[in-house]
Amino acid sequence: MTQIRVLIVEDEPLIAEDIKEILSSIDFVVSGLAYDALDALRELRTNTPDIVMLDINLSSEKDGIDIATIINQEYQIPFVFLTSYADRATLSRAKHTRPMGYIVKPFDEKDLFATLEIALFNFYASQPLVELNLDQVNSRYDINLTQKEFEVLQSVMTGMTNRQMAEKHFISVNTIKTHLKNLYEKLDVHTRSQLIAKLRDGA
Repeated sequence: MTQIRVLIVEDEPLIAEDIKEILSSIDFVVSGLAYDALDALRELRTNTPDIVMLDINLSSEKDGIDIATIINQEYQIPFVFLTSYADRATLSRAKHTRPMGYIVKPFDEKDLFATLEIALFNFYASQPLVELNLDQVNSRYDINLTQKEFEVLQSVMTGMTNRQMAEKHFISVNTIKTHLKNLYEKLDVHTRSQLIAKLRDGA
């Protein structure tokens, strides 16, 4: 899947479906819907996304803040809170997990898009800088990236969406998807998160 994959963790199915519909129309794909903590942990383990939208109140033993802590410890991917709770105590607990965003319900499409876009940019900007060189990448992984694939790879490393990359490189979104598909195949990964982790770890 070449689009940015979002896991929605929300205990109200109608709201989860609404979020899914909105995200599917604005350059994201929903990797899964989780209605409680167990579902969320299962999705993270078996279908790891690029970013997570977390409700705080999940009507289960673990809440969204507990899930956020596990994400930080085990997955190192960005997440944003989407919740009805904005009281001081909840904010105090939430901020210690270092979320990339905090949306208070009710929300609209612009809230979701702007928050996700900024969250991805801030998360990847906060990661250790990786100096990429086309010849080094090809040599290290014994592959043959083209110059354009390498340029798209550099854009992926900054958290750009497909639409943003298309605008930057003056090509169509479908062409971006083709380049991403080639990158995934050549670097033997399946998601953006895996792609970025592989380049950062030098694995």
